[in-house]
Amino acid sequence: MSEIPGTTGDVVWQSSPPGSIYDYIRVASFSIGPDGLVDQWSVRAAELFGIAPHQVRGKDPVEVFMPAELRPRGHRRVAEILDGKEWTGLVPFRMPHEGGGHGLAEIYVMPSETETGERAALCVVVDVRALRRIETDLASSQAIFGQSPFGFLLFGNDLRVQRANARFAKVFGGAIEDHRGRTVHDYLSRPEADRLTGALKRVLETGEAVNDFQIVGTQPGGKDRRHWSINLYRVHSGAGRPIGVAGIGMDVTRRHIAAREAASARRNLALLNEASARIGNSLDLETTARELLDVAVPGFCDLAAVDLYQSLLTGEEAPPGRGGSSRSESGGGSASLRRVAFASAVSDAPLTGPGDLLEGGYVPPEVGAVHRFPFSSLAANALRTGRTQAVPGSAGSLIQSTLAVPLVAHDAVVGLAQFSRTKGSEPFGDRDRALAVELAARAAVCIDNARLYRREHERALILQRSLLPPGDPEAAGLDIACRYLPGNTATEVGGDWFDVIELPGHRTALVVGDVMGRGLRAAVAMGELRTAVRTLALLDLEPAEVLSALDEIARGLGTPSGAQQASRVAHKSRDADLSEVYLATCVYAVYDPVTRRCTFANAGHPPPVVVEPGEEPLLLDVPPGMPLGVGGEPFEQVEVELAEGALLSLYTDGLVESRDQPLDEGLTAFRAALSHPVRPLEDVCDHVLNTLDTRHGEDDIALLMARIQGLPADAVGDWRLPREPRSVGRARELARAQLVDWDLEALVDTVELLVSELVTNALRYGEGEIRLRLLRDRTLVCEVWDAGLVQPRRRRARDTDEGGRGLQLVGLLSAAWGSRRTPRGKTVWFELPLPDGDSTAEPTVEQLLSMF
Repeated sequence: MSEIPGTTGDVVWQSSPPGSIYDYIRVASFSIGPDGLVDQWSVRAAELFGIAPHQVRGKDPVEVFMPAELRPRGHRRVAEILDGKEWTGLVPFRMPHEGGGHGLAEIYVMPSETETGERAALCVVVDVRALRRIETDLASSQAIFGQSPFGFLLFGNDLRVQRANARFAKVFGGAIEDHRGRTVHDYLSRPEADRLTGALKRVLETGEAVNDFQIVGTQPGGKDRRHWSINLYRVHSGAGRPIGVAGIGMDVTRRHIAAREAASARRNLALLNEASARIGNSLDLETTARELLDVAVPGFCDLAAVDLYQSLLTGEEAPPGRGGSSRSESGGGSASLRRVAFASAVSDAPLTGPGDLLEGGYVPPEVGAVHRFPFSSLAANALRTGRTQAVPGSAGSLIQSTLAVPLVAHDAVVGLAQFSRTKGSEPFGDRDRALAVELAARAAVCIDNARLYRREHERALILQRSLLPPGDPEAAGLDIACRYLPGNTATEVGGDWFDVIELPGHRTALVVGDVMGRGLRAAVAMGELRTAVRTLALLDLEPAEVLSALDEIARGLGTPSGAQQASRVAHKSRDADLSEVYLATCVYAVYDPVTRRCTFANAGHPPPVVVEPGEEPLLLDVPPGMPLGVGGEPFEQVEVELAEGALLSLYTDGLVESRDQPLDEGLTAFRAALSHPVRPLEDVCDHVLNTLDTRHGEDDIALLMARIQGLPADAVGDWRLPREPRSVGRARELARAQLVDWDLEALVDTVELLVSELVTNALRYGEGEIRLRLLRDRTLVCEVWDAGLVQPRRRRARDTDEGGRGLQLVGLLSAAWGSRRTPRGKTVWFELPLPDGDSTAEPTVEQLLSMF
């Protein structure tokens, strides 16, 4: 409305602006004079009926507007009106401006008087069609506004409530009229009310609607926080003038809860996905526990700690399981646990973990400490029952609540995980509890797998080390030092091995090998090959023959049918599947301290390194051959004479090769580390391992070093005897003289007897020239050589036999005896301990009589 200046009393004269209600109702007026004719015709009447004033003034309105059939009745009504009666009714009329159609007007006729006192009438006409449209619009508006399930407010330009619907009044209480004149500050907290007021002002000023405006508050008398979504738009009059802002609000609390639960579910799925990717990447118990906390903090909780049973960490067969020790056995608490991991996302949190879990003054342990939970505590109860316990935080504590979740794997409890949230964080819900159990279960399985792996790994290491030579090996004419470094605990055991085997004649076999692959199977294969090497070495075969026999054995390890079956299959098909065949590399060397000659054979292994005094380290040119288990290729052997004081090195590839270092570079570095071999042999081993970039832990390392120290010439007695009977007596004389020269008179009688037996057998069963040799080192060795190929065989003589008891006597009186093939015949030998060592006991009468 716009004001017109000037007032009369309390009346303010105003004009209705365009778009007022009168424009919609279409009200018109005209008057009838005493003669029943139209004397005044308003402008709105002209617009409504489409007839100009000059066309109707002075005419009978009945004749002008009404149809012919209704005119008699119309004349009667006009007469009654001029007699002073009021009348209201519906009158059809012609609408010339709409093609002669008929309209329906509601006419209010009020009697009036002229200046002379004559009776006249004033008529007010309303278009009934316009009224019906307005009534329909009002009914629709009232239905939408009053019956809407959403809260509806109409704010005026002063941002006060002008109208509220029943839904709004039901939510905020009171009658509908009670809300008129209020502002948003009467319903919301100050921050939220200020936000909504700002939005209302923007909508009123700009006309831009605001959709899904989120506000938070509480209903009168309620404590729960409610979430509302409000749509705001500006309301205009018919002329387009802003008259306020309409607001439609709906309660979206459930939608927020559902969205929060959906977000929580997505977060939980993301955490589980992350847990699958990050937990269990290591086979180390402590590392797996830390991986669990890396996932849980801060994505799931603010503080977390993991405790594992001490028995689990010390390598016992199984954890205490459900319940652990009884109360009496554990001193009134749980079984011993060790705090293995702790994580915190809170700067002022305790450094040791959740500290108010339990009653009785329990102090949380530091990482690495061994402790017990009090028997009556919820944590101990979780361990006993295997069920998660929710522990509320104590008054004044930083922690709001804690979930004590047992780590259960294969129906056994291996430890406890504690997840805590600090005050101010959202408390744990059922979904969080389920997630904590799932995280703990995944970690528990990985921890148990790590425990089983650690146990099997330790067993494999024990097996592996049990197959290596115990202590410091000793050999005649050699100073030996060795090192064996298994891979670290994060990797599997390997198949590296070395061995030092004493052979007849004070000779020594040096062996270094490596089974390809890792794990317990490789360690077992290594043990089988090492045992086979020792067996073959006692047969005193040539190095090349030893490797050939090992190759057959290696090919049989991967098949249940044995080596011979594998050999035949391999010969039939060169494309045989080698997936189950154990491949291994090996270098086998036999050293003779009398001649200082060493015979090498190689099966795909890195070459030996020799450092002679005053010379540069040298890689021996030994034909490498194929690895054991491949088959089909013969092995070659090379004989090398080594200088006195020379250094011989045998090793596995873990010493000279790694992921970051090629074999050639490793060999060059190894030779450089051996450039000064004059220091003690143990120091040389340490220097090599400390100098080379071995990347230890990636692979096993075996290193065997030997310094050449041949037997002195005066420690060897060597004679050749003709093939005649008197050579037996000559052999006794030579042996007796040599023993006297060596101050070994205590052995003269035994040696004379046994030498005469061996020389007699060589004359009787052998061929060619006879050779007698005595060797003195840590023991006394006597060898008798001849050109015969028939090996002596010990047998039990019959009572009537005059002979056949010589070898029985040799076996009875000597510490050891045997025979071996030579390139030109055979050698029969026996060994006796020196008098200052462990002497052999004299044979008893019963032992001597047993030969007869």
